[in-house]
Amino acid sequence: MRLLITGGSGFIGSNFIRTILAKYTDIHVTNLDKLTYCGNPENLSDLSSDERYSFVKGDICDKDVVDRLVDGAEIVVNFAAETHVDRSIKYPDDFVMTNVYGVKNLLEAARKSGISRFLQIGTDEVYGSVPEGLSGEGDPLRPNSPYSSTKAAGDLLALSYHSTFGLPVLVARSSNNFGPYQYPEKVIPLFITNLIDGKKVPLYGDGGNVRDWIHVEDNCRGLDAVLHKGVPGEIYNIGGGSRLSNIELTEKILCIMGKDESSIEYVNDRPGHDRRYALDSSKIRALGWEPGSGFDEDLKKTVEWYKSNEGWWRKLKKKAEIIEW
Repeated sequence: MRLLITGGSGFIGSNFIRTILAKYTDIHVTNLDKLTYCGNPENLSDLSSDERYSFVKGDICDKDVVDRLVDGAEIVVNFAAETHVDRSIKYPDDFVMTNVYGVKNLLEAARKSGISRFLQIGTDEVYGSVPEGLSGEGDPLRPNSPYSSTKAAGDLLALSYHSTFGLPVLVARSSNNFGPYQYPEKVIPLFITNLIDGKKVPLYGDGGNVRDWIHVEDNCRGLDAVLHKGVPGEIYNIGGGSRLSNIELTEKILCIMGKDESSIEYVNDRPGHDRRYALDSSKIRALGWEPGSGFDEDLKKTVEWYKSNEGWWRKLKKKAEIIEW
């Protein structure tokens, strides 16, 4: 089985590649990645001698490279995306190009080559802020940032290729991921690495924004279930069920690292900051998937990973752009 995985050098993509190569022996993975600031070849350095893995540096907005690689694949899994909400507010053009035009290129190539499955990786942010209850796959989309709007557009475009051309498309929308190899601009690794260096952690607004957290390895198992058991044309939510306000999350990280609330620096809130996300994951649970050991244990393991891998994140953090409002 030949898989083309786009954006495989990023956080979730690299964990997914490692997950499926460990599980299946009869596959070959080609990783197409542009290697933007958050695409890191070191994320997969342990696979350099694995003959089932190959890497191509390239952009999904480059039609020629996409056509060539999709033609040699049976399955396409699209992780390639611009993902950071703050950056989307400042640089919306990049998000439109990759998250919409790039998806169109992949879909067109997949339609022409006759691939057997196309998995579009989405996000819970497309549902917008939900004051109460859970977002289901059939709920209206109400994205509130350039990032989530372009991701919603990519999802809808992918699903249209199923309706119009019969392309075997699946869409998976996961909640906030955390775990090893996450770029240190995101909240959990940013807070952990700041505290390692004796710095304060910047908390948006009043800290009351709620997110549904899932460990990246649990998400990767969910994506594998969707890829192999999901019904084409369907959407599957993958939520960890660990819903915490940002202040609750911060307090857990502070406790693990032996710090107190004096390490918090409250900063101006992000424009259009969604108040609450929460996913209904009953549909994917019906495929036999469920989250793993639990948030608190996974958070402790994540803290230890960043403590043990300073060489990985320090050079990334030196060049990271801090966006302030």
